[in-house]
Amino acid sequence: MSTRSRFPIHVGLSSLSVWNRDIMQMNPISKLALGLILLGSVLASFAELDFGHCERVVKKWADTSYSREEHPNKDKRSLQDLLFFLHVPRTGGRTYFHCFLRKLYDNSEECPRSYDKLHFDPRKEKCKLLATHDDYSLMAKLPREKTSVMTIVRDPIARVLSTYEFSVEVAARFLVHPNLTSAIRMSGRIRKRNVISTLDIWPWKYLVPWMREDLFARRDARKAKGVVIIEDDNPYDMEEMLMPLHKYLDTPTAHDIIHNGATFQIAGLTNNSHLSEAHEVRHCVQRYKSLGEPVLQVAKRRLDSMLYVGLTEEHRESASLFANVVGSQVLSQMVTSNVTAKIKTTKPEASVTVSESGSDKSEIQNGTSEVASNKIEAKSGNMTVKILMEVYEGCITHLRKTQGTRRVNSLKRISPANFTGGTRTRVPNEVIQQIKSLNNLDVELYKYAKEIFAKEHELVSKRLVSTSKRGIDDLQNELRSVFGEMDDEKLWKSVSVALMLLLLFLLFLFVNARRRRTSKVKI
Repeated sequence: MSTRSRFPIHVGLSSLSVWNRDIMQMNPISKLALGLILLGSVLASFAELDFGHCERVVKKWADTSYSREEHPNKDKRSLQDLLFFLHVPRTGGRTYFHCFLRKLYDNSEECPRSYDKLHFDPRKEKCKLLATHDDYSLMAKLPREKTSVMTIVRDPIARVLSTYEFSVEVAARFLVHPNLTSAIRMSGRIRKRNVISTLDIWPWKYLVPWMREDLFARRDARKAKGVVIIEDDNPYDMEEMLMPLHKYLDTPTAHDIIHNGATFQIAGLTNNSHLSEAHEVRHCVQRYKSLGEPVLQVAKRRLDSMLYVGLTEEHRESASLFANVVGSQVLSQMVTSNVTAKIKTTKPEASVTVSESGSDKSEIQNGTSEVASNKIEAKSGNMTVKILMEVYEGCITHLRKTQGTRRVNSLKRISPANFTGGTRTRVPNEVIQQIKSLNNLDVELYKYAKEIFAKEHELVSKRLVSTSKRGIDDLQNELRSVFGEMDDEKLWKSVSVALMLLLLFLLFLFVNARRRRTSKVKI
């Protein structure tokens, strides 16, 4: 090697030796400070690389999500063959399922085990309703062009509080057992085949066992202490009885499942997702808040493409909108299918294939279909949107009463802790702000959902007014056909006179009946 080529190395080594000598002459505190600076620089470099990696991962997922939805339903307001109810937990979806959807769809039309982890064949004939806590990633397994999606969104603060309360309520039911081991063993035994337990459903299959373990641990601690006096009446901060809300919010489980739960579910990024990249994308967004914007935009776009978006807080208006947007189309399809079924019965019956075992499975299936068809006709016979709303109102009254009774009985086991509408006012403002901060994406998504709801509500209201006007015009035409051609003023005068005469006649009959009754009493 030449002198020229060795010179830089010689200089570098000399500088390094001088630097090492300077370090050796430093006092211990200076050495520690320098070490921390170097460690900070290394960590910053790694963090920068990690952020860059996360940024690429999130961007790639967002771009892929947009490309998958290049050909959405052309008319999102038209109900397709399959209705996918994307049920965000604690939004009132159970009420919709039992009091709306189960009144509209026959049991044979529900996709089997809808609330389990996709144990159904989407190609199954007559599978028209899928109600599930699965996230939007499930759409990859469904016929996208033949599927309509609906969901309900709730104010993030109320949703998080309700999630905490429900976790405690369900977990408290197990306190009838002497210990946690007994509770786990018995809960496994009592599960029935083809019956879906709360412990089978996401996210409760994670949240309830976790809370159950905590409740048993605190009960054991109280027993060990002996007499425990609980002075605070705030159920959200009753540490002797249950995990305080502010601690619950800051746990890894809450960060992974609860916070921004609606956005992640609609984006298809929960820990229950069917996408392989979902967990990495979710963790990147949880680590770097600035990366949440692409996820939020995907979730907003999916809300835009849905057939129906309801709001928990606007209960009455949401129910009315559902009945007019979704319910009316289901009823219309039922009538059409019934007419088609009646036409088909006039054709010659198809030949029945007998299986090798000798059992006529085709005949059994035909019989089952006939029974199901009768059920559909019974439901859709004279059903209208107005009657559907009346049925819904009666159903929710009964359902709320049942749920209320069950909650009271469950929370008795952790008395004096109790959750009511009034107790939420005891949640400190700093905890409310903590929930808002941890659910920043859900806060924005909820605002957007309210905008969509307002537009749809206005559109449906205008359509109903237009329909009413057409009904009045039809009535006028019928009256003209009876009374002959006359202008609108004369027509309504004639109608008014006729109504007045009818009213006077009814009044005469009423007075006459009263006189007869009075004369009988005198006699």
